[in-house]
Amino acid sequence: MKIYVLIPAYNESGRIGRLVSQIQKLDSVSKIIVIDDGSNDSTREEAERAGAVVLKHEKNKGKGAALRTGFSYIKKQDCDAVITLDGDGQHKYNEIPNFIEEYKKGNTDVVVGSRMMKCRNMPFIRYITNRFTSFITSLLCRYSVSDSQSGFRLISTEVLKRIELSTSNFEIESEIIIKAARKGFKIKEIPVSTVYLADSTKRSKINPFVDALRFFRFVFKNLS
Repeated sequence: MKIYVLIPAYNESGRIGRLVSQIQKLDSVSKIIVIDDGSNDSTREEAERAGAVVLKHEKNKGKGAALRTGFSYIKKQDCDAVITLDGDGQHKYNEIPNFIEEYKKGNTDVVVGSRMMKCRNMPFIRYITNRFTSFITSLLCRYSVSDSQSGFRLISTEVLKRIELSTSNFEIESEIIIKAARKGFKIKEIPVSTVYLADSTKRSKINPFVDALRFFRFVFKNLS
């Protein structure tokens, strides 16, 4: 079984190289792809030195656009599934095998890492926003999801080939779940840890208000 890892990254120098090097040690991962989403630092160089395949956007386009670039690449490869995680160190790379083990059991096409099952230190605004978006996502896909905004997940290549993604920012997390569920694919959640770094609030690329508006716009387009 071939499993790829896909990491969208924007100005993650000082972190991305170490993350790629750590993942390289996992025997269960066949290839690591980093999407440098218009960084103006050494993100690309550090990722390449650590052994990742790097695809670069000349300008910053957003997390969703970065993931879609990576998915387009992966659909042309000979792999069974891809694991996505963020490049800022907030996901524990050593939990990657848990996704693969769940996928190997069969009867699941998307494995979402739920921070709600394990995390006890999520910032309040993120907690409230996540609970709300997860509730709406669950209604739209008719499947109970506790952490629709988690970027730590496994997606089978077959899912990527069967759904058409259009969003360019953080709402892509919900879009994947909704469209996969509506195509009849099976979704499972497993607990994951999240490391909130000392400067995570300052470094966060999430704008609660702007991204909430984007989410609502996406929801209105998918009510039918």
